[in-house]
Amino acid sequence: MSIASLRRAALQTVSGLPKGFWWLWTSTLVNRTGAFVLTFLSLYLTQELGYSAWYAGLVIALHGLGGVAGSPLGGMLTDRWGRRPTMISMHLAGAACAAALAVVSSAWGIAVVVLLMGVAMQAVRPAISAMIADMVPEAEHGRAYALNYWALNLGFAVAALGGGAAIFLGYRTLFVVDALATALCALIVFLRLAETRPKARVDAATGALADQQVTVLDVLKDAPFRTLVLLNLLVCLIFTAPWVGLPLTMAGEGLSADSYGMVIAVNGVVIVALQLLVNRITDKRSPAALLTVSSLLFAVGTGATALAGTPLVFAATVVVWTLGEMVHVPTNAAATARLAPAHARGRYQGVMGMSWAVAGFVAPILAGWVVDGPGPDVLWMGCAVIGGVAAAGYAFLLRRALAEHGGQAEAEAVTDAAEAAAKAMPESTQTTAPTTAPANT
Repeated sequence: MSIASLRRAALQTVSGLPKGFWWLWTSTLVNRTGAFVLTFLSLYLTQELGYSAWYAGLVIALHGLGGVAGSPLGGMLTDRWGRRPTMISMHLAGAACAAALAVVSSAWGIAVVVLLMGVAMQAVRPAISAMIADMVPEAEHGRAYALNYWALNLGFAVAALGGGAAIFLGYRTLFVVDALATALCALIVFLRLAETRPKARVDAATGALADQQVTVLDVLKDAPFRTLVLLNLLVCLIFTAPWVGLPLTMAGEGLSADSYGMVIAVNGVVIVALQLLVNRITDKRSPAALLTVSSLLFAVGTGATALAGTPLVFAATVVVWTLGEMVHVPTNAAATARLAPAHARGRYQGVMGMSWAVAGFVAPILAGWVVDGPGPDVLWMGCAVIGGVAAAGYAFLLRRALAEHGGQAEAEAVTDAAEAAAKAMPESTQTTAPTTAPANT
């Protein structure tokens, strides 16, 4: 493919989306560009404050535990309070937590602050996902979520490089910069984004507001969506396992920490370099088919890790499961938006986010236990089996449900557009149709 065709494909990928989306995209980029806390927290706790590696791991696990609570909380606030106030308040809460880490040094204080930071950081995500679904037509959901995910990874790459270069300023300085970037993100939302929450619908039978009737339990009673959440949990377990299992496996092969750093950096490089091209290839494809393919890529990439022995081969396995990640994350978000009623988008995204948070808490513990016990080969073979099960689930359990909901959404969109057009017509043109059709000419 020539440079001109790549440029043309990139322009087509980013064109046609509303202005509000790009302000939301910018806020995501700014937020992630300053995301230094989690990247350097373990080093700060062990090297700067002298805490044990066990304590550092516990604190990071508490961040994931906070996310388990924060995701459904953010989903509820998104639907009841609104997308915009939820994002602003949770970004400010996250900024306050980052700033607090620059001054708090006690073990209990750090644990509490990081737990609350996990709540705030995860609570903002359902609001972002719901706002994207509100402002972008359904046919473009996959592309919009993919671009937002690209911003996440682009910002993270900048943060990792910038933080490494600026670490001579001190960890506390990095945490203050993180707080300022997150506060700036809240300011962008406040100044540039309008509320997009759909108006509450009234249930004809009970007279109650429909959006107040939906709880997390109600969301989980939605069988197709419950299946989507459970399958996503399986994929998330596979996705999280390499971040613990891969460095341990490479160390067992006698490879250095520098080798692991170069291998895992391939993940970010591939996403930043190829996400737009992958978006172009996957655009308008069947969500069930894409989720099936992504699960198989995860299965092959992680399973092949058991056969690797050199940095180059390990890097090749990372490329494979990274491609699965690039397909899965935006497609799963779009599938969630497709299955969710408009008035409950926040809660649906919140429950889906909870599956990511649960995996982020459980997978590192399981991966470490398997590597220390049965061994790394068992971990990677287990990941391959789980990926195959998830692929089968997407192919046989969700294909029809996602297709049917897509058809319903398109029909509702056409109806809404027709009603809006009718309301916009001058009254003089809204007359009753003639009883006799004009003759054909």
